[in-house]
Amino acid sequence: MGCNAVFLRWWTMLFLLGLGLCHLPCTKATSFRNAYATMMYVGTPRDYEFYVAVRVLLKSLSKLNVQADLVVIASVDVPRRWIRAFEEEDGAKVVRVENMENPYKHQDNFDKRFKLSLNKLYAWSLVDYNRVVMLDADNLFLQNTDELFQCGQFCAVFINPCVFHTGLFVLQPSTVVFKDMVHELQNGRENPDGADQGFIASYFPELLDKPMFHPPANGTKLGGTYRLPLGYQMDASYYYLKLRWSVPCGPNSVITFPGAPWLKPWYWWSWPVLPLGLQWHEQRRQTLGYGAEMAVILIQSAIYLGVIAMTRLARPSFSKLCYRRSDKSINLVHNSLKIVALWCILAAYVTPFFIIPHTVHPLLGWTLYLLGAFALCSIAINVFLLPMLPVLVPWLGIVGALMVMAFPWYPDGVVRALSVFIYAFCSAPFVWASMVRIVASLQLSLEREAFLPARLVESSPNSWFNKLY
Repeated sequence: MGCNAVFLRWWTMLFLLGLGLCHLPCTKATSFRNAYATMMYVGTPRDYEFYVAVRVLLKSLSKLNVQADLVVIASVDVPRRWIRAFEEEDGAKVVRVENMENPYKHQDNFDKRFKLSLNKLYAWSLVDYNRVVMLDADNLFLQNTDELFQCGQFCAVFINPCVFHTGLFVLQPSTVVFKDMVHELQNGRENPDGADQGFIASYFPELLDKPMFHPPANGTKLGGTYRLPLGYQMDASYYYLKLRWSVPCGPNSVITFPGAPWLKPWYWWSWPVLPLGLQWHEQRRQTLGYGAEMAVILIQSAIYLGVIAMTRLARPSFSKLCYRRSDKSINLVHNSLKIVALWCILAAYVTPFFIIPHTVHPLLGWTLYLLGAFALCSIAINVFLLPMLPVLVPWLGIVGALMVMAFPWYPDGVVRALSVFIYAFCSAPFVWASMVRIVASLQLSLEREAFLPARLVESSPNSWFNKLY
């Protein structure tokens, strides 16, 4: 009986400990009454990029030790592996929702990218929280902003002088407000852009006349609606004007990147066009890292180096590509080969853009792009027996453009823009001259190879023309 009692006691302790461990994550996840929330849906060509952006946002908030839950409002079609990453690796709570039907999708000015952006309205259904800061994925936090939870029922920033921005706003969840918003959607409330921005702006039309939010020193929560200072949504364009921040109102806490969808900060090619992209990638380097892309980067690098080595060793003869007779079809063949050669050169500079992982670090991305362009150019150079320098003039021009844009000592953005324009203006004649030289070299090679004595070519595989290469 004594052994049984001890055995039973140990099993009871282990069982209770197991219960405690099982409930520990839940206790941590529900220990706060406020939340930072963002949304994730699929159905666009850029789903993976936004998945990475959401993860970096979550991890950067965790790094700032925010005293709030992290919530992802995810549509039911988001892949399970992404959901597990949000929950297990990023410490977020995931709320699965059905995609909200967009009644404005047939408007003439509707952008298909925002077809599912009305899922953002589900933020008002998070009634377990007192306040929610709703975020787009393209926000970069510079410091803790927990004071936003002291704001009222709705608070937002006016980036545009007349229309507030819905990339970050504070709300008080309410089932009544959520149901009323759904009802307004069904009734066709006017929406200028057919997206969340236009609908929410039309739902809170009086915000421009509301007072500015200043967090009470005693930590109490305010009621009503307020405008947030611009420092909570610093538009990146303000930075590019003077290449430094000059936002006098409110704390410089959050950077947002509205505008061109293909120049978001996580795309490697956005730098150095948009220098602030490096700050976003520094956040990613410190939090999420680049392990998911490194295998592809290494494979592509090995392939490009192999291409360079093979083309240097093979050096195929152009004479095998054309006919050794002067019939009527020779001109057609010549012209066709010229077009093929020019298209190969163009493809050498375009192809790497589409195969490099989009969210890799800009320094890695541009290095891999230059390596890939050089490797593919070497194919055109050796197959068509072209002079190397004219073919690589655009490559050298891209290197120079990167150096001009990345120059760190410009006094302001205007001087930087003028420098880029002057560089492009001065480079244009060299690019044109290189194209003329390439066409002339093609014509010369075609003429030499076409009228070279056939027996000399057949008897001497290593002709004087091939020895030049």
